[in-house]
Amino acid sequence: MKIHLITTGGTIEKIYSEQSGQVENLGAKIDRYLQSLRLPDAQIDVTPLMNKDSLEMTDEDRELVFAVVKSKVAGAPVVITHGTDTMVETGKLLKSRLMSGLRFPVVLTGAMTPLGFERSDGLQNLTESLFAARTTAPGVWIVMHNQVFDVEDARKDRENARFVRISA
Repeated sequence: MKIHLITTGGTIEKIYSEQSGQVENLGAKIDRYLQSLRLPDAQIDVTPLMNKDSLEMTDEDRELVFAVVKSKVAGAPVVITHGTDTMVETGKLLKSRLMSGLRFPVVLTGAMTPLGFERSDGLQNLTESLFAARTTAPGVWIVMHNQVFDVEDARKDRENARFVRISA
């Protein structure tokens, strides 16, 4: 099964820069993690769209995400790596524009701790999102920490570093 993976940056993509002494979005590194997974019968098409913290994303950036997702989701599920701070905002935009005639799921995921750092949730969330792309109904979902949320019913709980259901 083909799955389109679109990377936009966010914590899942951040790395430590020795030059600046900061953890920054410097470039997509998802390919390295995909190679460590056993993904039989999955063809992952990676599109490195941008490398931004989601708090730095503009309306134009979200329009670009929408345009790329729209072009890809016509033929296969889509997973988007995205910063968790504004993931719901991007997800709601996608849902408002894509639901009519949507045949495949669109899954947003990210991490609270960068991939490669101790106790990172990035690889877990990436793996779960790829599975969700194959098994969830057409719609726009957030997949984090072994949970699937309708984008309309999710919010980031900063205090506990996770997503929770609004209706709960």
